[in-house]
Formats: sequence, C-alpha cells, structure tokens
Amino acid sequence: MAACSRRTLAQVVVRVALLWVWLGAAMLSGACALLPSAEPPAREPGTGPKLVVVAPKELLQLLEKYLDLGRLQDLRGDKTIDDLEWARLIGVAPAQARELLQTEGYFDAQVSAARTTVGAQRQVTLTVDPGPRTQVAGLQIDTQGDLRQRIDSGDAKALALKDALASDAAQQVGQAFRNPDWVDVKQRLLARLRAAGYASATMADSQALVDVPSQRAQLSVMIASGPLYLAGPLQIEGLRHHDEATVRHLAGFGTGAPLTEALLLDYQERLQKAGLFESANISFDPVAERAASTPLRVRLTELPLQQATVGLGISANTGQRATLEHRQRRLLGQAVTAHNKLEWARESQTWSGDFQTHPGENFYRNLLGVQVDRVKSGTDVVSSQRLRLGRTQDTPRIERLYFGELLRSRQSDIVAVSPLANASPHTATAVSANYHLVWRDLDSVLLPTRGLTLALQGGSGQASSEGGNSGPFARVYGRLTGYLPLGQAWYGQARLEAGQIFKSDKVTVPDALGFRAGGDDSVRGYAFRSLAPVGRDGGTVSGASLLTVSAELARPIMASLPALWGAVFIDAGRAVEHWHDYKPALGYGLGLRWRSPIGPLKVDLAWGDELHKLRLHFTVGIAF
Repeated sequence: MAACSRRTLAQVVVRVALLWVWLGAAMLSGACALLPSAEPPAREPGTGPKLVVVAPKELLQLLEKYLDLGRLQDLRGDKTIDDLEWARLIGVAPAQARELLQTEGYFDAQVSAARTTVGAQRQVTLTVDPGPRTQVAGLQIDTQGDLRQRIDSGDAKALALKDALASDAAQQVGQAFRNPDWVDVKQRLLARLRAAGYASATMADSQALVDVPSQRAQLSVMIASGPLYLAGPLQIEGLRHHDEATVRHLAGFGTGAPLTEALLLDYQERLQKAGLFESANISFDPVAERAASTPLRVRLTELPLQQATVGLGISANTGQRATLEHRQRRLLGQAVTAHNKLEWARESQTWSGDFQTHPGENFYRNLLGVQVDRVKSGTDVVSSQRLRLGRTQDTPRIERLYFGELLRSRQSDIVAVSPLANASPHTATAVSANYHLVWRDLDSVLLPTRGLTLALQGGSGQASSEGGNSGPFARVYGRLTGYLPLGQAWYGQARLEAGQIFKSDKVTVPDALGFRAGGDDSVRGYAFRSLAPVGRDGGTVSGASLLTVSAELARPIMASLPALWGAVFIDAGRAVEHWHDYKPALGYGLGLRWRSPIGPLKVDLAWGDELHKLRLHFTVGIAF
C-alpha cells in the first residue's frame, strides 16, 4: 500500500513539472509575439541574370527600358522570381526585341541571346543587328463624306485642300518609317482638315503595308471628313458698354463662311487689337445637324472705360523720358475712343490727342488727330503742330491710313553752331493729302526671325513759308526690312530706307516733312538726326532726299542663354538737299540683343567713320 502511494506521488510530481514547463513556454511565446517583428533582410539586387544589350546606341534605351528581362532583372526581396521564370524570359527576349525594333522601322532585325557567367554573376547578352531601316515608299490619302463630294463637284477650296493633303503625303516619301511618326502623321492630317472647317473629321481607316525584302512601307489612310461647318448667327456674351455692331463689324465675314481655324483666329485677333476688350474667345459646337448654319459663341471681357498709365524709359536718341497716357474707350456715351499721350524726354517733348470711332464695316475707323512736338538735335530745334482728319483700316497683315493734314513747323538753329550764324527761325506751313501703308509678313511681330515688313508713305499738297514762295510739293518715303535665318543659329537682318520730296527750289516745306539720318534706328555711330544738310545759317536742316542701308548678322552667344545674342552690323547713308551732294556716312560695330518677352533690347557700340569716334546706342522695340 505504501509502495503504491509512493509511485502515485512520483507520477503527480512529474506531471506537475511537465505542466510548469509547458506554461512557461506558452508565456514566453506570448511575450515574444508582443515584440515588434523584424523585417527579413532585403535581398541584394542581381538575384537574376544580368542583362547586357549589344546594339546601336540610338536603340539601347528602347530595349533596356521595355524588355521584360531588363525591367525584372533588378527585383528585390520577396519580389524575385524563380529560375524557371528567368529561363522563360530569356527565351522570349529575342522575339520581344524584334517587336520593339519594328516600331522603329527595323523589320529584319537579327537578335540572339547568350548565357554566360562572370564571376558569381550570371549574365545574358542580347546581341542586336537591326539591319536596314524601312523607308516610306508612299502615302495614299483618300477622303469620304462632304469633302469628297465637294472635290468631285470642282469646289475650288476643296481642291486646294486636296492639293495640300497631297503635298503632306509627298513629304513623307523617303522618310524612315517609325510607328510614333506614323501616328503623328495621321494626327496632322486630321488637324489640317479640322482647321479647314471640317471640325468633326475622323480617321475611318489606316494601313501600313511593309515589304520586308525591299524595306519599303506603303501607307494609306481613309479620312471621313464629316460636314463643312459654315458660319451662322453670332451669339455675343459679355458686353456691358459697347455696341454689338462693333463686334459684328470686326468679324469681317457673314453667314455661310467656312469656319476655318484661320478665320476664327483672325477674328479673335481683331477683337483683341480693337483696344476695347481684355479677352476674346471664339468657339462653336460641331453638331453635324446644323453644320450649314453653325452658331458662333463670342465671349468677351471688356477693358475699363477709362485707363491711365505712366511710363519711364531711356534712349540714346532722346535721353531719359517719362510718358503719361489716358484712354477713354467710350467718349460721352458714343462709340468713340479718345487717346491722349504726353511724352517728355530730354531732347524731345510730344503731346498727341487722337479721337477714333470704333471699327465699322471693312474695319475702318474715322479719326481726328492733334499733335504738338518739339525735337532738339545737336544743332537745332524743330517745333511743329499737326491737325489730321482721316480714316484708318487695320487687318492682320496690313495697316492703312488716309488723312488730310494741316502742318506748321518752326526750325531754329542753336546759336553755338557758328559765331557768324544768324539764328532766326524758319517757319513754314503745308496742307496735304496723305496715304500711309504698313505691310507685314513675319513669323513673329514682336521677335521676328523670318519675313518682311514694308512701310510706305505718300502725300502731296501746298506749302508756304515766311519770306518764301508758296507752291505745290509731293513727298514719298519707303522702308523695307527683311529677316532671314542663315543656319547654324545665325540670323540676318537688312534694311533699305529711302525718301524724296519733289518741289521747286524756291518752295520751302515745313522742316518736319523733310528727312534726316543718324541715330539708333538709322545710321549708328552718329548722333540722332545729325546726318542732314547744313543750312545757310550753319545749322542742320532737314533734307529733300534720303537713302540709308543697314545689314546685321547675329546669333545666340551661348546655348544656356538662347535669348542673349551677339551681333555685328554695318550702316550707311545720310539725308541731302540734292542727290549730287549725296555721300553716305559709314558706321559699323558690335552689339548685344536681349530678346525679352516685351520686345528686343538692343545695345550697340558703333564706330562713326566720318567722326573717328565710338558711340553707344540702345533701343527697345522694332521700328516699322
């Protein structure tokens, strides 16, 4: 009995000990579970085979970026793949490479993959021989819909658009075939049709048939033009003070006009140039059912009725200057704009007051202008007063001005010119009829690099002077400026300026109608208005004849500053009373150009060949 009891007690002790051990282990396990778990160490890159691509340099980025093998070779941690998947990727890599190369026009590429081991690193070498690149053999453009019907009926504008599409197609022949370029070509074709008024044009079909043995691609597209959208009624929004008639006159087209991109942009530009609106937006919804009379939405934001501005500046011609301008855009409740400007410079003072009606039919405005100015040169002072009455017309390329003018001018010599000089003033008046024209064909009006501008002036009238004869006269003036890129970032600019007054030698016209040369926008190297005849009193007077020429070559100084240009130039010319006295003064030098967002800033250091002196010139803006 005792023996049994001892065995039973021993079994109990063992069981209690085992239970204690189990409870301890459970508690330890729970405590560990409460501690932050440590991330398994990240695996180093290169767990898969390293890819080496042997191909022409221009194709390396394409292959390394888009091949699955290239994108997956550097996976880390738990995102790695097993050897079986690596083997599959290596096997399909040549086929993938050939597909990628086809997008660049290589349809007969030879691609091979070889496995090697470099140290402990496995490596896959992809060797690419792209072969010859496929060239575009031709592009066939067909149309269906309204455009096709108009072409078949002989519509002149439709035929011109067909020729333009054919020209686009001809430009593709001989080009390398690339899938991205092919997509761009199709988008450009659609854009051309939409800009021509077919706003809902779509690509009905397109094909690129590649003949691999000859490496030639034959392209074709079928464009569904949709209807030609024609102008309907104008829906004008945003007017508070101005008349709808003004907005309609600025359209320049009536109902039924094709709604081309150029037509809408020209209309928008005229609205913005009218000086009445802060912003203008022209749009329409291309709804096929009303294409024959599509409403045009004209959204406008008016400028303030009154606006005053103050400006400060400096010029080598006239020195420091301050300007004060005031504009009233609806004078006394009428469709008339009043513009007053006072400019006060060291060598020049001007006040001008213009009154212009808002644009009417054919963009014409009536005008009344008054101007009083005083201009001082190195040897004389010219004061003049003008009264003008006429009409103006502004279009995107052409500005016209017709006016009658009453002009009075008083020219006084500066006594210091000569001890013997008689500084008595010369006063003359003239009544004349005049026509001014400015024509532009430029890639940019503000910062031109290609194109032409032509300014022409003509007038005739009757002149009289104190102590002189009265008689008729005629005046002509022209200024032609050309801009031309010359390659390798070089840009050329040339100018020809000429003027002539036809009159009897006994007739004196107001000095303000005559010509002078010299200064920033004339012959550099000489003072402003200094290249002119010398009068009987020893002072400078305006001449009856003028001829100046200029040539300039410029280029950006460094690639990191493309708006900063260096220039070399040469100018020549002068104004004279008679052509037999003409001997051009020569000026040449170096300059800097900063093509700022508000216009070019020019700084020139010029050598005046007659004076044997250097002169600094600086200007802002373009002279037309």
